[in-house]
Amino acid sequence: MANLLRVKSLQAFIAVVLTIAAGMVRPSSASAWRPADGDISGYDAKRKYDMFFLEAMVQRQKGNNTAAFDLLRYCEELNPQAPEVYFYLAQYYTSLKDKERALAHFKKAAELNPDNSTYLETLAQAYVANGRYEEAIAAIERLTQRNKGRDDMLSMLVQLYLQQGDYDNAIATLERMEELEGKNERLSFTKSDIYTKKGDKKAAISEMKMLADQYPNDLNYRGMYADMLLMNGEDTAAIGILRSILDEEPDNVRAMLSMRAHYKQEADTARADSVTMDILMNKNTTSANRVYIMRQEIAESEENGGDSIRIMEYFDRMRGSLSQPDVDVAMLQVAYMNLKKMPRDDMRKVLEWILGVAPDNAAARLELVSYAWNRDDMPAVVELCRAARQYNPDNMGFYYYQGMAYYRMEDEDSALEAFQNGISVIAEDSNPDLASDFYSVMGDLLFQRGRGAEAFAAYDSCLQWKADNIGCLNNYAYYLSLEERELEKAERMSYKTIKAEPENATYLDTYAWILFLEGRYAESRVYIDQAVQHDADAGAVILDHAGDIHAMCGDMDKAVELWRKAAEKDAGNKLLKKKIKQKKYLKK
Repeated sequence: MANLLRVKSLQAFIAVVLTIAAGMVRPSSASAWRPADGDISGYDAKRKYDMFFLEAMVQRQKGNNTAAFDLLRYCEELNPQAPEVYFYLAQYYTSLKDKERALAHFKKAAELNPDNSTYLETLAQAYVANGRYEEAIAAIERLTQRNKGRDDMLSMLVQLYLQQGDYDNAIATLERMEELEGKNERLSFTKSDIYTKKGDKKAAISEMKMLADQYPNDLNYRGMYADMLLMNGEDTAAIGILRSILDEEPDNVRAMLSMRAHYKQEADTARADSVTMDILMNKNTTSANRVYIMRQEIAESEENGGDSIRIMEYFDRMRGSLSQPDVDVAMLQVAYMNLKKMPRDDMRKVLEWILGVAPDNAAARLELVSYAWNRDDMPAVVELCRAARQYNPDNMGFYYYQGMAYYRMEDEDSALEAFQNGISVIAEDSNPDLASDFYSVMGDLLFQRGRGAEAFAAYDSCLQWKADNIGCLNNYAYYLSLEERELEKAERMSYKTIKAEPENATYLDTYAWILFLEGRYAESRVYIDQAVQHDADAGAVILDHAGDIHAMCGDMDKAVELWRKAAEKDAGNKLLKKKIKQKKYLKK
């Protein structure tokens, strides 16, 4: 509880309140009143209590919880018979995780004002929270006897009786709910389920039969009756009812699902498969039901050896013959094909079918982008992302892939444009990794185009999204070193990269070069030697840096050797040739 009001003592605070409130007339409390012992008259004591209780409520409303809590405890001393004080104090003790004291205060409030439904309901909830279910039941029973229309409390009572294994009282409570709501599916099914748990199959079946008989034209209730018969071993009667439903309504999905479950239970594979196909192709079957059934079929198939022929037949039939295309099922088919490691070209056909019927399906298009990226088809990536930006303009992934594809195609202008457009859709709830990479790559592109200030601003934005973006930290540090500015900042960033990846030659080279520019040649040589050691095919830049560092450490023979290796990889570098010829470090 935050200490929002600071005074030297409760007594001092009370004195302040008394001073402020002196002479003010307060409304009387509705609670029972018993004057405290002492020399204060009953009227004055009541007035004093009213004043402090109302002030406690004012402080509570303002959010000054410490002050309100202290005032309420003082009110408890002034009037131990005030239920409202116990009720509010109980809430504070709950926030302080003092369960026993909170419960005692809730109980006291309900005892002092037994007609207050709020007190009694809160007490019941406190009993439940403390696992004292029998006492919770007693409290709710008292509450529902006074207010018979509280169906929410009756529902809680059912759950508590079930928690205690008291099936008879749970059923009796459900019957009280039926008096309020009338007989309905929810209550009848719950009663029937409880009868089943009791082992009273006859009563379980009878309950659902009564519901079906009460609403003879409702096929759904007849289906529920059939399901209860199946659950209790009355298969012949159940199948008869289900068939009568299908005679009346051949496309009744609920009855078909029950038939399928029965055939599965009986291991009647041929009939189960037939009904499964009928359900999948049924125009009334929801997409969620199709996905659920296919997940079941896939799981069973994998348990029995993983033969994909029947599964793919289901998928292909639905994709080819349903009057209303089901995209969710097609996406599940792609996932299944991935699981079975089927050819990418076959999966691509399904994904293209999805985009044909749902061009705004971002997941399918991103999958196609991934396929094109993996086969190094950058023009296809660009085209897929270009189309996606029309249908999914707020999806950052398409801007990122398009920008990277342009970058790999060496079209830096288009790459930069793609990233800049992508930044416009970054929001507070965007994926931080992706947002960070956006700014990082954009910073690289800007620096390469000579726009250093914009590049460094982009890097700063990148690190705001993800402070440990190692690639950004390295490039930011290196580009600062190239401009020989803010070297201490560059060193701190670069050090993070070598701590994260101590064998990364590029990161070691960056750190060594920054130390070199700071004049710390001996330290620099340690790291540049590690960079060369960890890169069997070190590039010209690393070898050139290594030569410069060894030269400034006084090892000219090693420096010339390294410069010559660098020159072999960068034959047009005139500065390298001068350093080799003159055998000394030369700054650009």
